[in-house]
Amino acid sequence: MTAPVDARALEASLRPHGESVMLPREAYTDPAVLAWERRHFFAGTWTCLGRVDELSDGTTQREVTVGDIATIVTFGERPRAFANTCRHRGHELLQRDETSERRAVVCPYHGWSYELDGSVKAAPRMGDGFHTKPYGLVELPAEVWQGWLFVNATGTATSFADHVGGLTELVAPYAPESLVLKARHAYDVASNWKTIVENYHECYHCPLIHPELCKVSPPTSGDNWNLPGAWVGGLMDLRPDAETMSLDGRSHGVQLEGVDPRRVNYLGLFPNLLISLHPDYVMTHRMEPRTPSLTAIECSWYFRPEVKDPSYAVEFWDITNREDWAACESVQRGAESPHFRPGPLSPAEDAVYQWVTMLARGYLGKPLSTPA
Repeated sequence: MTAPVDARALEASLRPHGESVMLPREAYTDPAVLAWERRHFFAGTWTCLGRVDELSDGTTQREVTVGDIATIVTFGERPRAFANTCRHRGHELLQRDETSERRAVVCPYHGWSYELDGSVKAAPRMGDGFHTKPYGLVELPAEVWQGWLFVNATGTATSFADHVGGLTELVAPYAPESLVLKARHAYDVASNWKTIVENYHECYHCPLIHPELCKVSPPTSGDNWNLPGAWVGGLMDLRPDAETMSLDGRSHGVQLEGVDPRRVNYLGLFPNLLISLHPDYVMTHRMEPRTPSLTAIECSWYFRPEVKDPSYAVEFWDITNREDWAACESVQRGAESPHFRPGPLSPAEDAVYQWVTMLARGYLGKPLSTPA
């Protein structure tokens, strides 16, 4: 099913880099487009729900709405995902964002209950001859990758291996699953979610709005990756006298073993997880679109367990984040103008071009992942 976006306008976005333009205005402003994205880009692909250790902490089951589909995640022998609908009469098993410590999922309507693997545990007063096996919960694909939990809420996506593609070989050396959450900020940004990703994937803007970043990392450094999967990303260098991304360039943490100490990777896994890999910490931005012009962002910093004070990285990126959010909010206001027309991309915005063409392909019902 194609998106409610002008196909002719998308053809202009799919032209070769140097000839193409940005996505059309409705992609950033139309509630109908966001409704389509929630079903096809978020529920219909592999959405990151967060770190599995945090999601499972103190609970056996949790409601998480993935795109526009209410989902239950259970934590038994392994994390599993199910449609949040009782197989008896369809009543919701958990309310939005509800959790439970029960060893069974219990429907509050007629008392049907389910094991954490989704099989029926009890179906009260259904009669002695009633066979419960066909009425287990509808299971949805779920995968744990590098410590994060991903769910495909429609059950129709390509395999997770194809979705993540070559990203694993870049992220695995940082062993993010072994790192510990040391800080988290929540932001509400008055911008479309796609604009935030586009801003993340280019440093064309850095000399004008990021003086702190430019002191420790040359804005014209690095290159972009071209590996299979539904993701976009590249790397940037540190200046010779900088150890990491911080206000003074110094690291007050612990260097991660087996990673390049002179580079930072900026990677965006479709649709909602941005992963920034530093020599001494990993930072993520996990996004949830609320309206076409409002996005909730959870920014998290992960360090080696022995690190006591993460403030050197948190302070730097909170300043940088807020500079970015102000720019994205201004772009959003501009896109809402009746005079907005999609603009061209500079040679330095090749990662943005990769992102835009991925979206345009998705809107047209074509595969997101680039082939191996």
